[in-house]
Amino acid sequence: MTIEDKQTIASIMSMGGRPPNSRREIKIIDTTLRDAHQSLWATRMRTEHILSMADEFDHGGFEQVDLMAPIQFDVAVRYLKEDPWERVRLAHKAAPNTLFRALVRSKNIASFDFLADDVIKAWVERLYANGFRVIGSFDGLNDIDNIAPGLVRAKELGASTFGALSFCESPVHTDELYISKARELIDKTDVDAIMLKDAGGLLTPERIRTLVPAIKNVIGDRPLELHSHCLTALAPLVYLEAVELGCDALHTSIAPLANGAGQPSTQRIVRDLRALGYTVNVNDDAIDAISQKLKKIAEDEGKPLGIPVEYDGLHYMHQLPGGMLSNFRSQLETAGLSHRFDELLYEVARVRAELAFPIMITPFAQFVGTQAVMNMISGDRYGVVPNEIKKYALGYYGKLLAPIAPELHDRIIANGASNIALEPTTIAPMLPDIHARHPDDSIDHVLLRAMFAGTQVDEMQKAVASGGRADDAPSSLLDVIKGLHQKKSRGTIVLKTADVRISLEKGESENVA
Repeated sequence: MTIEDKQTIASIMSMGGRPPNSRREIKIIDTTLRDAHQSLWATRMRTEHILSMADEFDHGGFEQVDLMAPIQFDVAVRYLKEDPWERVRLAHKAAPNTLFRALVRSKNIASFDFLADDVIKAWVERLYANGFRVIGSFDGLNDIDNIAPGLVRAKELGASTFGALSFCESPVHTDELYISKARELIDKTDVDAIMLKDAGGLLTPERIRTLVPAIKNVIGDRPLELHSHCLTALAPLVYLEAVELGCDALHTSIAPLANGAGQPSTQRIVRDLRALGYTVNVNDDAIDAISQKLKKIAEDEGKPLGIPVEYDGLHYMHQLPGGMLSNFRSQLETAGLSHRFDELLYEVARVRAELAFPIMITPFAQFVGTQAVMNMISGDRYGVVPNEIKKYALGYYGKLLAPIAPELHDRIIANGASNIALEPTTIAPMLPDIHARHPDDSIDHVLLRAMFAGTQVDEMQKAVASGGRADDAPSSLLDVIKGLHQKKSRGTIVLKTADVRISLEKGESENVA
């Protein structure tokens, strides 16, 4: 955006008017019901909250409304004790004119390990059966082979599909890489739209000026969507720059559930787009009504409001998502280690570089963050290696974009669990066995059981049946990690919170994890 454009916005807004000549239409994809509360409310928006705003969303004029991704299923089952599939059905019923969309996370969905192909296929089929007509997918390594089968199946069912190009800053994440991945995504899946997914809020105006034209040149008439977060305070400016360069749709959240770790504010972005002459056909009155309801929910339940953040250059080193940053800060404080917060962030940045620059989104942000915590707590870097880190190094989660240094690769393999095969194997079908063990469950709940261990689905079912509700407070991750590191007994230890899953295999030597 030029200085003249910025001056135009300022002058027009000061006069309360608009430019006389309208430009092309920019679509708004709302994230309030999905990523906004994931970023700012720890994904604690309940079904009753969504239904209370459904009528306004149905008249909001949004191109699409983002409703569910894996974490919404996860938190609904394990913390809110709600049936996430029922949420999907009720939302579609309450807002029949709204085009809700669902996002699938690679071959993990809501798990941290890859799932069998029969689960992936059935998951996509159940998204469609429960009402979704827009289905997309992303992979933290941008390994298109991981997301192609689900996208192809969604398109076969009749859904409109979108594929995500997951963004981060690193020596390997060049414009040339994204050009190549965009071509591969189109060739292998024929998606209807491309989403540039900047979960870390890392895009800058300078980078967007080369990246958007490069991607647009490849995807042709397919719409290009931009999804970012306000973690560096640059996202609103990046959005306006992207539109000037040809971006077709922006992901925004309705304030006060915007800014901070969330998306840019719908109200501000729409205002500025209109000031620049673009057409944005959203319903301002409906958006204002939703905003008031969000404020009331926050006031009644003590939930935070999104506010702009200061620019922080360190963020470009560690690239941790906002939820993990806040969790690490609180857990260090609980453990009496708050003075080591910056040290942990530097260790995260170091681990990320050593592991060939995975994009810091689920599950890789959790993998890198956990390894960094273990390195810092133990003082013996990679002396304790979670199973997930060894699997990552061996390619269980997809092809790495760069090699891990041989000496570090050898250390990870040596200190990881000995029972992890050095070559990934095909995962056997999972659904027949789960069906046999739970013959009375619907296919929707069988799929949940494929991802949530133990009695978590049973507890959710009981809570739903009794009309109850729960929201368990997470324990301190650092305290548990300390205990795991000091533990000398044999056996497998698994820890899973809303943000992190760690599994350790303990043997006779404390360096065998």
